[in-house]
Amino acid sequence: MRYYLREGTLFVRGRFRSVSTGAGGGIGTVSTLLNHTVPPDWHEQDPLRELSTVTSREGLPGDFFGLITAVKMQHLCILQYDFMTVFISAGIHTGSCGTINIILHSGQGMSDAALTGGIITATEAKSDALRGLGHLFSGTPTDAVIVASEGPVVHPYAGTLTEAGRRIHAAVLFGVPEALLRYEGTVIRDAPSYFIFSRYGGDHWVEWLPRACPYYPCHFDGQRCDFCYCPFYPCGDESLGEWVKSTTKNRPVWNCAGCTLLHNPGIADYLMQNPEASLLELKTKERTSGKKA
Repeated sequence: MRYYLREGTLFVRGRFRSVSTGAGGGIGTVSTLLNHTVPPDWHEQDPLRELSTVTSREGLPGDFFGLITAVKMQHLCILQYDFMTVFISAGIHTGSCGTINIILHSGQGMSDAALTGGIITATEAKSDALRGLGHLFSGTPTDAVIVASEGPVVHPYAGTLTEAGRRIHAAVLFGVPEALLRYEGTVIRDAPSYFIFSRYGGDHWVEWLPRACPYYPCHFDGQRCDFCYCPFYPCGDESLGEWVKSTTKNRPVWNCAGCTLLHNPGIADYLMQNPEASLLELKTKERTSGKKA
């Protein structure tokens, strides 16, 4: 999975087994998920045509699931909880009017039953979050959810007590209030907010802010941090990292703490311009440019 922003649209690219409650939704295999911002006074009668125009303009194939919102992608919240990545945009105004869009991506395969169950779990968490904020409603009339996964099926179900569901519920419960704070202007960010579920010092969510990172520079002066968290993790390329024994899990984990590939300014710029570049392509570019850090 790779995601990027382009002119007010979040694009998530890969090869997904997915279910969507958005325009033209359903269940199927698609290569693109998107959350597209429209003007507040937008009254297009055919949202699917709007989404088709967006993907065509980006040069992407027509197999996609998409959502539409009036919330600017600047207010987007991205939450990483192990193999689960959650994208949330949320805006509420005039009572229960507004839109809360949620895209869930699992790096571990989910059955079709788990994908549809993920919608239930995400909706329960969203309702819990809104009630926790004192709202008397459980959602807005235009809320929508996409649940997607890649790889062989690992998770047959996604209820709140399952491994997938527990991560979905925690991310949505935490992410919806954070997204609303940004939409309302209580928390001001000039770019999407990125959160990581950390177990260091006790389970908690941490917002990664490049200007406030206590570890900068963790590799070398002048390094770029646009891709922390690495979109290739875990790449399994033993020239960049290694599998190590975990102190908390009964399986090895990927350790790439010494990798500087995406911290190389030239490579970071290239990946920003070519968000679907492969790892091999980036390694080749670094090698031929002679600028390895």
